[in-house]
Amino acid sequence: MQRECLSRDARLRRSYYQVLRDELDQFVIGYSLVGSYNNFLRLRTPYPFVELRELKPRARIPSVEFDAQNSFLIIFSEDCIDKKHKKYIRYFDANKTTKTNLLRHKYFPDVENFNRNFKYFETSEFFSLLRSLLPVDYALLIQRNQRMKVQYALTHFHVRVDWPIADASENLAKELRYISKDLYEKGDSYAENLQKKLFEYYGVPVMSGGRRTAAIVAAQYFRQFDAITTIYVSSSESRNLLRIDEKGISKSVLVKLSVGQVKFLSDLAQISQNSFTKNYVIARQRKSYVCILNVRYDRTSHSLPSEGGRLRELNFDTNWLTVAEEHILPKPSVTRYAPIPYKMIYV
Repeated sequence: MQRECLSRDARLRRSYYQVLRDELDQFVIGYSLVGSYNNFLRLRTPYPFVELRELKPRARIPSVEFDAQNSFLIIFSEDCIDKKHKKYIRYFDANKTTKTNLLRHKYFPDVENFNRNFKYFETSEFFSLLRSLLPVDYALLIQRNQRMKVQYALTHFHVRVDWPIADASENLAKELRYISKDLYEKGDSYAENLQKKLFEYYGVPVMSGGRRTAAIVAAQYFRQFDAITTIYVSSSESRNLLRIDEKGISKSVLVKLSVGQVKFLSDLAQISQNSFTKNYVIARQRKSYVCILNVRYDRTSHSLPSEGGRLRELNFDTNWLTVAEEHILPKPSVTRYAPIPYKMIYV
């Protein structure tokens, strides 16, 4: 639901959620990209930079997994999830972030000193707890605490998303009016193509691994809620950080920039090259500068609801995404400098 349609209380909660999300953005970028780069550095292994062509819509990504790449899946819900959804979003008492559960699974390194308040977003220990649980299989769930008016907590870990891909594809296809009732109403081949389009809709290849598949299925499932949800997924295969939210999708990756590109960007931002290096450069590789590129995608008319809600036929060859914006991001710890617009994908 759009912010303008909310009550004053709900708008205040939305604003607070977005402030917390800004903080979470910086943390996950640091962990997913900068942290992974440092992992490769410690192993004295060359970092496998993402080819810019891999950021194009419908791009094929090499299916190679890199153990040094930090992988995770986070679901950050604006509201608390009703118990009726436990059939598909598997969060139970057994995987609550309690000391008893953490002791049983041995996930939290300093579990003996664990305090139940650590799970609340506002505490100074929150990100330490989050960092320790990110390598756990499946998803971490951050949601509103039911007992408080506006407070968010990392309530569950090892959260499975068990909604079938076929159901998610059917749900999206009905919303976009490519079918009226059932995924298979126009035949098996049509249904298979719709399932492939679900992956394209969320910017991942059809043969994506478990975390990315779980992420897009969860994203589609949470569309039925009035509250908004943000999903972060980092993959050892794609080496990017994918964020899915109420506005669509974006990807962040590490890129290498030349001396000339750094000079151009410094001039564009009207700052010195020294300031650019200090605030935007993650690392130096000989004559190259390692920076963070963020790409935001727009959905084309083929992946938006049809005009007047008319039923339509799927044309599999049409693109459902297009590159909308590209920015070089400041380092996660930097607060005073803004992203710099810079086109790299189609140059």
